[in-house]
Amino acid sequence: MNESEFNRLADTVLASIETAIDDCCEDADYHRSGNVLEIEFDSGSKVIVNRHDINQEIWLAAPSGGFHYAWQEGRWLSSRDGSELFARLAELFAAQGESISFG
Repeated sequence: MNESEFNRLADTVLASIETAIDDCCEDADYHRSGNVLEIEFDSGSKVIVNRHDINQEIWLAAPSGGFHYAWQEGRWLSSRDGSELFARLAELFAAQGESISFG
């Protein structure tokens, strides 16, 4: 995949996360600065999602750890545990008492 394709896909991910938060989550705020999306919950817990251009990955940082997701087989999959990005985000939101879905 070339750089512009990656950027388009990754920007779509960040926009999808913002839309999903707007649609569902009263106890989560977010702020996007360039390639970094910071999500903060009322508990003070944070999740950070960013586009890592050099590796062509989406990086996710949460209290439970860090994860790197690469575009494979039409999905963003973790190089470490094979999890899917949106499924992992849903788990992280559920741990904060929030139900989120990505469509």
